[in-house]
Amino acid sequence: MIRDAIDAVTSAIIKEKDYLNMLDEKTGDGDHGTNMARGVAAVNEALDELESTENLKEVLQTIGEAVALNVGGSAGPLYGAGILEAAKAVDENDTLTAETLEKVFGAIVEEIKKRGHSDSGDKTMLDVLIPIYETFKPERVRGKTFDEILIRAGNAARDGLAYTKTLNPKKGRTGDPGENFEDPGAASAAIIFRALSGYWKEEMI
Repeated sequence: MIRDAIDAVTSAIIKEKDYLNMLDEKTGDGDHGTNMARGVAAVNEALDELESTENLKEVLQTIGEAVALNVGGSAGPLYGAGILEAAKAVDENDTLTAETLEKVFGAIVEEIKKRGHSDSGDKTMLDVLIPIYETFKPERVRGKTFDEILIRAGNAARDGLAYTKTLNPKKGRTGDPGENFEDPGAASAAIIFRALSGYWKEEMI
């Protein structure tokens, strides 16, 4: 199940590679999509070396290391460090639940905040990841089915990505004055979650 979810992410990133590069041209080197595509390829190679992908802690550790080593730019170290912290936050036998996803996204968010010296409203991947994380908090999931929670999280990711169009980057180049565009890191975060969520919902049918 975990491997199939990664396959869904791989397909989504490859499909959107040029779009992510285009967004990155606004304020960066125009290679975020290429970097992310290289990263998912490295993740798949690393997972092939595992005897099993049933151990969530081991899988997240493997993914985090592959991302940190192979995704260039500023996103790679941030994504990689966040996923490695998520590996520390989960137990080996954790399964796909809202509680598990709260631990995963909570660890990712806190590590990216710390390493990137950024927060919500800074036009970064956090503008998508924080709303996703908050959707999985206990007070937000009480009384809801897992499918309903995923839909809410997907909507939060979509709205967070749209929000970045109204913001100016706090770091690096700012782009053309008056031009509204999505942050590439936020866009890749939204693409990844949309792919994961879509796969998870199909598995529940």
